Amino acid sequence: QVQLVESGGGLVQPGGSLRLSCAASGRLFSLDVMGWYRQAPVKQREFVADITSGGTTYYADSVKGRFVISRDNAKNTVYLQMNSLKPEDAAAYYCNLKQSTTVEYWGQGTQVTVSS
Repeated sequence: QVQLVESGGGLVQPGGSLRLSCAASGRLFSLDVMGWYRQAPVKQREFVADITSGGTTYYADSVKGRFVISRDNAKNTVYLQMNSLKPEDAAAYYCNLKQSTTVEYWGQGTQVTVSS
């Protein structure tokens, strides 16, 4: 089993920045892909970004150029630096860890509110 604990959410004004963190523990493997998804009220959960153990990153078009995902393999932690935040970025952000096409884990979520 794997446990994912997110932190760093909160309230920020439009144009501001936040940094999310997700620490993984448990039965981890070196090739695990870690990433972030988000879900706004009455919307489906959507992909935001992910990163392989080798550092290859993927981003949703809606966050490219504004968000940066990174990871510290020694700490089993993934980060999401969110800049130039917009009201439409407001959502619950969920950490995700994929070990295969059929095995993945989710964190509990951390709320991001973007409002003046």
